Amino acid sequence: MRLNIFTRYIQYLYTWLRHILQQIGQWLSTILGDNKQEGKNTIAVLDGVRACAIILVLTFHINRVTGDNLWSMTAFPLASSVSTAGGTGVTLFFVLSGFLLFLPFAKSLLFQSTWPSPRVFYLRRVFRIVPAYYVSLFLIIVFFQPQYLHWDHLKDLMLFLTFFMDSTQQTFRQINGPFWTLAIEWQFYMFLPLLAWGISRLVRRVSPQGRLRALIFCLIGVIIWGLCLRYGGLYFTEHPTQTFLVPRSVLNVALFFLFGVQGKYLEDFAVGMLISLCYVYSQHPTTNANYLTQARRLSPWLWGGGILLLLFGAMWHFNSDHHGWPFLDGLMSVYQWLNEMGLSIGYGACIAAILFGSAALKRPFEWPLLRWIGLISYSLYMWHLTLIIVLKYDILSVFPALDRYTTYTLYWLWALLIIIPFALLSFVLVEKPWMRLGDQWRRRIEQSKKT
Repeated sequence: MRLNIFTRYIQYLYTWLRHILQQIGQWLSTILGDNKQEGKNTIAVLDGVRACAIILVLTFHINRVTGDNLWSMTAFPLASSVSTAGGTGVTLFFVLSGFLLFLPFAKSLLFQSTWPSPRVFYLRRVFRIVPAYYVSLFLIIVFFQPQYLHWDHLKDLMLFLTFFMDSTQQTFRQINGPFWTLAIEWQFYMFLPLLAWGISRLVRRVSPQGRLRALIFCLIGVIIWGLCLRYGGLYFTEHPTQTFLVPRSVLNVALFFLFGVQGKYLEDFAVGMLISLCYVYSQHPTTNANYLTQARRLSPWLWGGGILLLLFGAMWHFNSDHHGWPFLDGLMSVYQWLNEMGLSIGYGACIAAILFGSAALKRPFEWPLLRWIGLISYSLYMWHLTLIIVLKYDILSVFPALDRYTTYTLYWLWALLIIIPFALLSFVLVEKPWMRLGDQWRRRIEQSKKT
């Protein structure tokens, strides 16, 4: 009798909790605008991939502020390689941006459909990126970096306001560490319509049958261009007295715009663009069905190859800081030049595997909780490090020294209970209203063109 009562109680509790979670899920779907429609699941999984990128970055910063000391780096080099490679989530963000933003241009280039409006493109990027960034920049300066409001920091502040904070040592990773990558993203957004237009000039005379091949060659050329910029930027940064064709003062101006402090990561974006091109081609109704069938067959190999390449990149990165893999010492001379390329190919292969893969491979990335994190990833990216630093210096510093496992646990509890809800609040109060306004303006522009 008591067992039956206990069983009923457990069943009731389970039903109640399930109902509560469903209500929370519906509420989150409503406020996040998560309107995943039937037939669009293939792209919807990229919200889950985006969540993986921000989780990698969050893990990287939590590991970094706790000293990367969960275990001995010498005793466990493979685990240490993986745990210290979370910063490569930035590479995944870049590849995803290249993929998603190139989609309408790829469709037009391949099948001569209507060319995307540059005005609409720039308008949507401005409303999506700038307001939330400016709000976070202003609040972080006021509460944590007030010196940037003084006249002697005006030049540096202007670089942050114009998205060139990645281009000088004085502003690189200052105010808020992750901001430098927003500069890279923004510059790519400004450049992409011009790049797509230039590619269209090169391939416009190619027959429809040869258009895919021509575009692939063009994007491989963009990848090579990015690698050359990285190689040249690294060389001239390490040799401040050297120059090429022009006076060094003129070259420095070119380096400011084309390389900055750590490069502009054009090769990462180009890998995403290349995947975007193949994806658009495979989804078009005029495409031979064998192409999509072959892509699906390749999916497991792309996934496995991508994971292995990412693991190699993590080991290579670990060896650059800790020399944990002596067999990689011979490759360290080209690490700064080629490691980023390897990571972008690895992440690109995984993205392609997910897009063309089976439902079983897609399913983890379609998990609603993961997709919701992906939807707020922009706010989460901008705010997480500042809030981690608050915990470290303003809260944990007043307590006695804690062991490393307790400290690590507290940081993740802070992320779950404070950082993620704060990012959700930022999305709802700042990002979402401006996104709606941008959509309204876009619709007005499109209607004015029709009339």
